[in-house]
Amino acid sequence: MMVQTFPIGQLGKDKDALQQVKAGVIQAGIHSVGGFASVYPLIGILDIPFAFPNISKTYEVFDGPFGTKLADNINKKTKLHVLGFGDSGGFFHLTNSKRPIHTPADMAGVKIRTMGLDTHKAIISAMGGQPAAISWSEVYTALQTGVADGQMNPIPIIAFAKFQEVQKYLTLSGHIFAPYVWVMNQDFWNSLTDGEKQVVSYAAKSAIVAGRGMGRVIEASDRGLIELSKHMKVNTLTAAEKEEFKRVAVPVVKKLIINKFGTEGQEMLKAFLDAVK
Repeated sequence: MMVQTFPIGQLGKDKDALQQVKAGVIQAGIHSVGGFASVYPLIGILDIPFAFPNISKTYEVFDGPFGTKLADNINKKTKLHVLGFGDSGGFFHLTNSKRPIHTPADMAGVKIRTMGLDTHKAIISAMGGQPAAISWSEVYTALQTGVADGQMNPIPIIAFAKFQEVQKYLTLSGHIFAPYVWVMNQDFWNSLTDGEKQVVSYAAKSAIVAGRGMGRVIEASDRGLIELSKHMKVNTLTAAEKEEFKRVAVPVVKKLIINKFGTEGQEMLKAFLDAVK
């Protein structure tokens, strides 16, 4: 099977590419939760802060029964076939240009760029900061000019975007994990033979595993945290500090999910948290 790729936004913004997949203009896409929420808002149930104890647990959850349940629900609601849930670079961490972050009090007055997700905005607000929804293409300039004081992303993304050039402090908070959602146009998927479906599924799963390994390597190499630490002051939240952030943020996000998505959101959230446990 011949595959042609268009990386780095060549086909437009995330939401635009996703609509192209739905329309069958392109056959598949790998999308951030921010872009994917435009067709499947329920993806926000994954944004419970500090839900995962470690990165390997995320793989178990998204490769297991919960991942299948989520994929089936996405298929039902969007008519998109889910090929898998990829690693967007690991856990999200905080950077800013004002001060080291150790407690919610340190977040006061700090404007943090988020995706346009209500759950991400709620997390920053609950943690004491001021959320600012800014499109990805404008983040570097926003940080450079002070439109935003900080942002949150995994280590490989922070390094790739060269945010160390415009940020002074990196807090290893690991507060959320936001997978990439890899989907294929359902009509195209249904047009494949069983053998072709097997090839596509195997390739996607293999790529997701490889991507996870690559993310961990970049994170720990001189292309990741080592390079960032040369330019930014780095601190890691202690267990007690994480617990303080968790205490103020988790109830707010849970309430938002239940209010926004009702019984279905509550059921899916329970399935997610049960899977983590």
